[in-house]
Amino acid sequence: MTRRLLPALFVAVLVAVGACSKKEEAPKPEAVPAPAPAPAPVPPPPAAGVTVAGMAVGNAIAADKKVTQAAESFGKKDTIYVSVDTTGAGTATLKAKWTYHKGDKEVVVKEDTQTINPTGPATSEFHISKPDGWPAGEYKVEIWVDDKSAGTKTFTVK
Repeated sequence: MTRRLLPALFVAVLVAVGACSKKEEAPKPEAVPAPAPAPAPVPPPPAAGVTVAGMAVGNAIAADKKVTQAAESFGKKDTIYVSVDTTGAGTATLKAKWTYHKGDKEVVVKEDTQTINPTGPATSEFHISKPDGWPAGEYKVEIWVDDKSAGTKTFTVK
């Protein structure tokens, strides 16, 4: 009977030891660091906008809207052109203000505006004409880009 009792006692001791031993805890998951925030997008550089690169006054223009020969003096019945070379891109409003000067008086002859939307260098033109003839004297054309003066050209009518 001792032989039968010994294996049963052995099993009982194993069960008791197993019950008393400390159970291993399941491994804790490692803390995953929060992803680093994405860098802020770099804003595009500000648009340069449209600026006047040059102006010319003359009595004729070519198909590309450029004055064919610059002049400072005109005949009474000439059509007078100003070509305006611009650089830059975007929408802009060009304005030409033509004035006649006699003594200390300035009289507005004509004002024109054009909305342009160039994607690079471009040329625009403005003109004035008077079939019955211009009074002799001093004149000026002033070009504006978005309500900012971009330059003037003076000329005479003889």
